[in-house]
Amino acid sequence: MPTVLIADKMSARAVEIFHERGIAVEVKTGLGKEALCAIIGQYDGLAIRSATNVDADVLAAASRLKVVGRAGIGVDNVDIHAASKRGVIVMNTPYGNTVTTAEHAIALMMAAARMIPQATMSLKAGQWEKSRFQGVELYQKTLGVIGTGNIGSLVIARAQGLGMRVIAYDPYLSKIRAADLGVELVEMDTLLARADFLTVHTPLTDATRNLFCAETFAKMKPGAILVNAARGCIVDEAALYDALKSGHLRAAALDVFCKEPVHGDNPLLELDNFICTPHLGASTEEAQVNVAIQVAEQISAYLLRGVVQNAVNLPSVREEELPLLQPYLNLGERLGLVLGQLAGSGLREVVIEYAGEVAELNTAALTTAILKGILQSSLPETINAVNAPVLAKERGIGIETRKRESADELRARIAVTLRMDQGERVAVGTLVHEHQARLVQLDGIDVEMPLAGDLLYIQNRDEPGLIGRIGGLLGAAGINIAQFHLGREKPAGAALSFIAVDQPLTAVLLEQVAALPGVLAARMLRL
Repeated sequence: MPTVLIADKMSARAVEIFHERGIAVEVKTGLGKEALCAIIGQYDGLAIRSATNVDADVLAAASRLKVVGRAGIGVDNVDIHAASKRGVIVMNTPYGNTVTTAEHAIALMMAAARMIPQATMSLKAGQWEKSRFQGVELYQKTLGVIGTGNIGSLVIARAQGLGMRVIAYDPYLSKIRAADLGVELVEMDTLLARADFLTVHTPLTDATRNLFCAETFAKMKPGAILVNAARGCIVDEAALYDALKSGHLRAAALDVFCKEPVHGDNPLLELDNFICTPHLGASTEEAQVNVAIQVAEQISAYLLRGVVQNAVNLPSVREEELPLLQPYLNLGERLGLVLGQLAGSGLREVVIEYAGEVAELNTAALTTAILKGILQSSLPETINAVNAPVLAKERGIGIETRKRESADELRARIAVTLRMDQGERVAVGTLVHEHQARLVQLDGIDVEMPLAGDLLYIQNRDEPGLIGRIGGLLGAAGINIAQFHLGREKPAGAALSFIAVDQPLTAVLLEQVAALPGVLAARMLRL
């Protein structure tokens, strides 16, 4: 039975879901790094929020760990690279708190526009300063949205409901999607110059760190209001202080900071035109329950059924697509296993072509399965679909994928080419009887061979008597032949054979096969 550790406070519903799914779960919150490292090796799954830091040391101690689930969107507290190298899937829950965060961004924008926190504090201090707190309307103002993903698109819809004109900048947003959202797609500088209000909804990356700096603020429309309920460090807080202090910006509202928790020495807290909240974007009763449910369901689905959802370091596979995809995942991995065991040294590039029905499936997941198979026989690490792409990249192995609508006479075909310092090898496979993996071509020679079990692979000359010599030698050694498949080069000359045997050949017997007249090379393949 898989076992999961819940290391941060979250809704009790998560525990209930794990129990309902038949997964053992323990709740131990507030652990320091040393305490977490001491026990993490007992668990297959880890459920966290933002308090627990899953760094390389924790992952090194997590000998059984297969998945880390973050109840929330940001995974800044997880070392993604270290997790990927160790084959640990990292998931987040991007939908559990989207509505809550979008509503909070709108609330901050309205509060900044009408100076609600400042007016509240004044009135509680016994003042009636009605003329001091004259705000601005949102109606018919221009809202600039940076990042139009799950949360950004919800903010757009709510702003439009308030009668705002919305412009957006997102390098990944198509014109068709922009039209669906009802926004004008503009360049960054245009957005900065036109927006009366500006809200940002992007992850924190190298490209977005200090996206709002002194240069950015100088390009913004005088009197604009900035809202950030996304991630800290997207805004350069020192530059924001200067822009607010000078009056170039009318106001700003932040829910997130570069260093949290925020203490009283942050100069932004001194400004009357600055409002803030202590990272409350996801802090509603509904969101807390939603993300707990989502992370528990996702971890359970992976540990019990291999279903990957919302992974940040592996292509996700929807549960409904898994029945059709699974046989091709098996085919791809086994093609990789064959080539990985036959390949020489100096692998430089892997080229994969998907043709026919398979080209319409989740080929990103298929590519990772193929890489897993290729690398399994050559690397000392335990290889899975998570770390295979990372290890390939570290070794300078290029990956190229292609798609074709037609698979010629086959319904579907996967062709994998390994390009090495000394030539290349090509394997082509398909499915027969709906789900059985078959090798149909190797290095240009047609052959039909089930991809399963222990296979004796032989390169040989195409000449009479070879099959008899091989069969006689194996029979004398007590090795039973289950299947024998021969492929012949056209015009005749070279040939290859795949012999399915009931048990692997010893090294001595393999040398004897290789020494037979007509045999050029022989080796065992384990599938």
